[in-house]
Amino acid sequence: MGEVLNAAEVEDGIADLDGWQRSGPDSITATYVAPTFLAAIALVDAVASAAEAADHHPDIDIRYDTVTFTLSTHSAGGVTSKDLALAAEIAVLAPAATASPDPE
Repeated sequence: MGEVLNAAEVEDGIADLDGWQRSGPDSITATYVAPTFLAAIALVDAVASAAEAADHHPDIDIRYDTVTFTLSTHSAGGVTSKDLALAAEIAVLAPAATASPDPE
């Protein structure tokens, strides 16, 4: 399950992950924009495979070419090292799927 990280540990963990930010006290989130709907789905598919391999699954919201990932270790009640690891994986997978962090 992992231990819940404090606010400073979370901020340090996402500092170098472009587009990632705190989302309330218990989660982190990032939104990526792809050039097409199919590219957005390809990103979701790549993240789904990584999440399944890690046995840690994000909340995913798909809006045409925009995908938002929200991570929290629900069983621990907050952000853990598992969330930071998956966020880092998503940050690598997004450019490979031609998606980039939403500038907003």
